[in-house]
Amino acid sequence: MNILWQTGFMDVNNRLLLAELTESVRKYALGAVSEERYKHSVRVAQTCAKLCEKHGMNAQVGFFVGIAHDICKSMGDEALLKTAALDGEPILKMESSKPSLLHGRAAAVLLRDNWSVDDKDILEAVANHTFGKVGMGDLAKLLYVADKIEPGRENVTEEYTERLMAMSVNQMTAAVVKESMDYLKSKGKKVAPETKAFYKSLLD
Repeated sequence: MNILWQTGFMDVNNRLLLAELTESVRKYALGAVSEERYKHSVRVAQTCAKLCEKHGMNAQVGFFVGIAHDICKSMGDEALLKTAALDGEPILKMESSKPSLLHGRAAAVLLRDNWSVDDKDILEAVANHTFGKVGMGDLAKLLYVADKIEPGRENVTEEYTERLMAMSVNQMTAAVVKESMDYLKSKGKKVAPETKAFYKSLLD
């Protein structure tokens, strides 16, 4: 389903195809996760669409990855481990000890296997929205950011959002990753090595 996402160009047929796909995944999310998680997903979708539009990318694709990113959030540990493993990547120690961290990878597998999504940028964005990953593209960065700055988050104000929106994609992502790492440290939680490496790569 490679529809020239990054260029922002889609013909009428492909726009309709993406709209139908988005609605199918939205309905799945509505039944697969809690009401609060669903509302969060809608806010992330709306935020990601705005970020994509701001940075010259396709807003419809931004909405799609946002609505899809947490569809496996309520999946059980065993199912998460089994589903995520289908992406062919190794299961990290942190993920095996806390399988809920695999919900993004599992969601990408469902998009690939259940909805025939084969666009690498979309799958990359959904799979890596939890830790981030060195070298991932702008769509993935914007979903990562949208997940953290959607308006339902406690720390998010209009002023805060405006400040971030004035930054480049890498600057904005680096700022949000740093805040996320600082928050985890303040709670005595570990920061994934992948997130630390991701942050460093954004500064280079």
